[in-house]
Amino acid sequence: MTDVTFMPDRPRHDIARLSAEFRMPGDYVSHAPCGHGHINDTYEVRVNQAGTAVRYILQRINHTIFTRPDLVMENIHRVTTHIADKLHEARATDVYRRVLTLVPCRDGRRWHEDSNGNHWRAYLYVEGAEAHSHVNSTALAEEAAKSFGRFQHLLADLPLPRLADTIPDFHHTRSRYDTLMLAAEENRAGRRGQVEEALDWCRSHESMVDRLLDGLSSGLLPERITHNDTKINNVMIDHHTGEGICVMDLDTVMPGLVLYDFGDLVRTTAISTAEDEQDTSLVQMRLPMFEALVRGYLSSARSFLTGAEIDHLAFSGKLITFETGLRFLTDYLNGDLYFKTRHPEHNLERFRVQAKLVESIERQQSAMEEVVASVRGQS
Repeated sequence: MTDVTFMPDRPRHDIARLSAEFRMPGDYVSHAPCGHGHINDTYEVRVNQAGTAVRYILQRINHTIFTRPDLVMENIHRVTTHIADKLHEARATDVYRRVLTLVPCRDGRRWHEDSNGNHWRAYLYVEGAEAHSHVNSTALAEEAAKSFGRFQHLLADLPLPRLADTIPDFHHTRSRYDTLMLAAEENRAGRRGQVEEALDWCRSHESMVDRLLDGLSSGLLPERITHNDTKINNVMIDHHTGEGICVMDLDTVMPGLVLYDFGDLVRTTAISTAEDEQDTSLVQMRLPMFEALVRGYLSSARSFLTGAEIDHLAFSGKLITFETGLRFLTDYLNGDLYFKTRHPEHNLERFRVQAKLVESIERQQSAMEEVVASVRGQS
């Protein structure tokens, strides 16, 4: 999950002037805010190229979150170039719709730094497709999982050097757990009295926090290139075919475990409610959605995954859901310094939903493992 940090009112930017820093042939026509992201400032820019309207994406990188924009951009350049090369080798059609394409600056650089120290980048606009905010069908869930599996597959042979860690220890569950316990001890916002039961619940689940980390350190689970924000709205779906054609939002692409990506797909797609649903009795892990995710993911990723990775697919959703709950509860204890909130109990409500989802997964663990075994046997 990309971090949703509170941001003050964002300054106005001279988008027309900034667009001129990039190789966008033609005359600037207009721009408009694009998407609903909480991290970067994103604009759709329209340019007139010999009478044809052409669209680009112009984006300001949030350097409060990504303190090394240069490393972010180097990762993105390497990843998108590698995927494009692989697609061209495979003689794929519409390559420029199937991977994000960076537009260079007029001076040849991959990003522009303005006079205020902001870092800007530009992409070709992926035409004829859209990102969905909600998963309303198993078909859409399957396409999303297939897209992220394909993304990982295309990057499985990315040559050294290792990609940079744009957010170190992003999915280090032991660190997340220890940080929560420290926040409870410090009690900075004076809220510990409201969360003793929640803390006890977290302690009762501590045994799971090291499972994937131990697998990584022992060599059982290989480090790979992962997306780390596998929400449905980070996949462009073709208007006509319904195919997931392009994975977006590459700021958090870095070394990790494929299980982090699949686990977050389960957390964000298979849940029956919003992540801040107040009636937690409605929170369920939807087994049909989980089956669709497994089916889609293995259809594109099966050929490069190890047996151990597949063995942990059913577990991964529970771990990443638990980890996300730890983060919400930590922020609540610290006074809501990290995630954007709409009211004082918002982060606590989010934690409770994650906890209920973990419990729902636990009740269906055997059924989930049977789904993985069945789909695995078919692939």
